[in-house]
Amino acid sequence: MDANEIRKEFLDFQVERGHKMIQPAPLVLEGDPTTLFTGSGMQPLLPYLLGEKHPLGTRLCDSQPSMRLQDIEDIGDPRHTTVFEMLGNWSLGDYFKEEQIRGFFEFLTERVGLDPKRIYVTCFIGNEKYGIPRDTEAAEIWQKVFKEVGIEAKIAKIGSAKEGDKRGIKEGERIFFYDDHENWWSRGGGCESTPIGDPCGPDSEVFYDFGEDKQDVEKYGLAHPASDGARFMEIGNQVFMQYRRNEDGTFSELEKKNVDFGAGLERIAAAAIDSFDVFKISLMKPIVDKLEEISGKSYENNTDEMRVITDHIRGAYLLASQGLTPSNKTQGYAMRRLLRRAILRALDLGISTNFLSEIVPIVATNYAELPDSILTHREVALEVMLREENAFRKTLNKGINELKKLTKNHKILDGRDIFKLQDTYGFPMELSVEECYREGVELTPDYVKEFEEALKEQRERSQTASKGMFKGGLEDHGEQTVKYHTATHLLLAALQKLIAPDIVQKGSNITADRVRFDFNLDHKMTDEEKKKVEEQVNEWIKADLPVVYDEYDKEYARNTLKAHGEFWDKYPEKLKVYTIGDFENPVSREVCGGPHVKHTGEIGHFKIKKEESSSAGVRRIKAVIE
Repeated sequence: MDANEIRKEFLDFQVERGHKMIQPAPLVLEGDPTTLFTGSGMQPLLPYLLGEKHPLGTRLCDSQPSMRLQDIEDIGDPRHTTVFEMLGNWSLGDYFKEEQIRGFFEFLTERVGLDPKRIYVTCFIGNEKYGIPRDTEAAEIWQKVFKEVGIEAKIAKIGSAKEGDKRGIKEGERIFFYDDHENWWSRGGGCESTPIGDPCGPDSEVFYDFGEDKQDVEKYGLAHPASDGARFMEIGNQVFMQYRRNEDGTFSELEKKNVDFGAGLERIAAAAIDSFDVFKISLMKPIVDKLEEISGKSYENNTDEMRVITDHIRGAYLLASQGLTPSNKTQGYAMRRLLRRAILRALDLGISTNFLSEIVPIVATNYAELPDSILTHREVALEVMLREENAFRKTLNKGINELKKLTKNHKILDGRDIFKLQDTYGFPMELSVEECYREGVELTPDYVKEFEEALKEQRERSQTASKGMFKGGLEDHGEQTVKYHTATHLLLAALQKLIAPDIVQKGSNITADRVRFDFNLDHKMTDEEKKKVEEQVNEWIKADLPVVYDEYDKEYARNTLKAHGEFWDKYPEKLKVYTIGDFENPVSREVCGGPHVKHTGEIGHFKIKKEESSSAGVRRIKAVIE
């Protein structure tokens, strides 16, 4: 079975068992500032695991695209990816351990066709300090399940993973007890770190054995399920939420217990073709094949480069297909980083011309079966990615040439040199560092500190240079100028809502006759985009929303009110914040010195006259009030 077939089989299997299939969440969760991306299948379902009733009932399933950039530096080995799909099923106070364990085992062995003799499992060894017993119930269920297919599964009581590296596996052992660093789930980690009031519990992980010949004892120690190395790979985890952390730090059993199950689609697909290398599965091998064709080089001799490119372009495609564009902040920056790292690795393969036009269609075909509900911008994904590739190749050529000039007579760079490359040529710091590493150029021990000092000095110079210009961008404080000033707040809010959430003001110039507003954006706005922004501003004007202000402590304004501001390190400890609309759910909330109108209805009809380039990565809107 290929990956798409496994996804379909899993969802069909769960529906047969009475589960309702739910639509996956987007990679970027709206209204969740705690995380850049959806990092697991359970993340969007957390409210229901905490007790909220789900409208579809107590049995749910889905396949959730997920992204974890904390693994980005590990890409290059055969198992790590930044983007992956989690197959999930949940019981919200319905079935518990036996039905879950039996169901997953049946899916793996009878639906996917994995050899049960190559399946190993782990359970929680218990925690005496908190009075939490060993999960013998799960272990005994596993023993029965294995026995029914003719396998005598012995139990090993190991404890810590490091201890296991010393003892390895004894003959016949198939079920392993580990401590709460391996087999306990809570939002905080182990038992000690479980938040007060949270549901939590033991988990049972499932591993696939790729064979004794895959273990490297000298490098990793004796192989066992929780060890590093290429012999065992985790393919699924069953969390049994049966406890709650009490106010006094103790744990008590829940009346209604939940099951939270997640399995890696890519890893099950790798097991299905008996390959520890997930980059050989159907979702990725066609990309690798194309890279071999374009570069004229083999995967076996260039695994690191081809794995990075394959992984990163998949991730960037999924983000672009969900409407994200590369930028220099938050999710947009992560997307830009994925694309630029992929392009750099392509250069290492000798691919010096644009290649995304040949790769992205393959990725799009691989993910054609994902629902349109999350891939809402499939048709523009290639265009967005090509635009970034073209821009970055220009940046690369300039930056690399300047880097070579800097290192022509000496083989060491400091942070100020790196800042110059970024400030003058747009060559980001992390790329300078990576290029130095590849070229054998040494960096000073304090290059990061030196870079930050140069950046701080540049900001101070910019601030000094701006003195004498319009205060707050305003020519005067006349009635018409004040109307334009309030309109700029609405314009920024509309751009953030409709074009990109990471848009910030890069400058403004306001007179009694017009507003000139600069903002970060890496593409020319379409006529449709301009129309939508203009209509949104006028909708808010027509609603005659209140415009109010108050003074707040800087920390409260930033962290509690979530006021928009660009120079927090420069602001005084007490500052003025303007709110437009409902105070609890405002249209706009910005740090600003004023002045503004009292109600948006005073402004008049807002009209965008022109949108043009101001500088690299910065656009300019000229607008009037009619």
